[in-house]
Amino acid sequence: MFGENFPAIDAVVTWVDGQDPRHLKKLNEYIAEIGGQRPVTADPTRFHNDGEINYCVVSLLKFAPWLRYIYIVTDDQVPNIFDQLRGTPWEEKVKLVDHKDIFVGYEHVLPTFNIRSIMTVLWRIPGLSENFLFLNDDFSLIQPVMPENFFHKNGVVLRGQWRPMEDKRLISRLRNYWFKFVPKTKQQKLRDRAKHREAQKNSARLAGFVDRYFWLRHEPHPWRVSTTKAFFEQNPELFKKNLEPKLRLPDQFICESLAAFLELKAGTAILDESLLALKIDPPDQSEKELRKMIERADRDPSCAFICVQSLEKAPPELHQHIVNWLDRRIGSLADLLAEQSAEQQVLMR
Repeated sequence: MFGENFPAIDAVVTWVDGQDPRHLKKLNEYIAEIGGQRPVTADPTRFHNDGEINYCVVSLLKFAPWLRYIYIVTDDQVPNIFDQLRGTPWEEKVKLVDHKDIFVGYEHVLPTFNIRSIMTVLWRIPGLSENFLFLNDDFSLIQPVMPENFFHKNGVVLRGQWRPMEDKRLISRLRNYWFKFVPKTKQQKLRDRAKHREAQKNSARLAGFVDRYFWLRHEPHPWRVSTTKAFFEQNPELFKKNLEPKLRLPDQFICESLAAFLELKAGTAILDESLLALKIDPPDQSEKELRKMIERADRDPSCAFICVQSLEKAPPELHQHIVNWLDRRIGSLADLLAEQSAEQQVLMR
């Protein structure tokens, strides 16, 4: 337990508005440079903004009020949550960080559209606390959490499972056979998962794991600045190489995974399965599956994290159902202000 004197912990959230004309112009100019063929890694859904950042930030303010600062990392953009924050108690707590602030000395790689490159420099945010949580903008909390859910006095708390580097199980071979009959629209999604898995394996190998790796779930990831900094000081060429691709490449490593594997290798990671993460992904799940998942999140007190991907691809009725649920479980900044005001009135009676 950290107790009242636990060290400062920050949150870092990466965000992009793919519909922003300036962002589109930069991306299209780069695509033209590489021949005009839009690769899968530049699919619009990867940069789509459907308001997920608002739920993410409000959930952190509501369910993790012990966070010191929340840094939102963008490329010359400002999410509308900052307009809503003006004049509130959290105006100074949520801070904007531009890519130029963290790519100092490596400005030649900008602009970048590669989350793996961006994650490689998150630990360089000026003033960032030693302990911080990394979140994609589609991650949210759905219940109160405590610092000890992510950190202990000598390291981090991880959730996931050990998996073999080479999966020789019969079920894996059957899955590969089944893949041939999957509709093409779904095949790319499965390939992306495989590539993400390979990137996690790449990260594990860099930390010294040979036979197995620790598969991390889609949820907030605990990170220590000193762990990552020390590794890159010893491996500067790896750092530079991972920064350069403007779009994701298969041979890149994932820095959130690398940070976790380094902690595991050093014996400074504790494994914990007391909290669960759920993933809502309309293109990849049936409406029945999604509704059951939401019901479980309401019923099971261990469900603490939610990842909402490709919300814009949900049919209108299902989209509204998911949004209504997010409004009920997390709410808006105005809802949070009203809740705090009501609590203060009760205390004053």
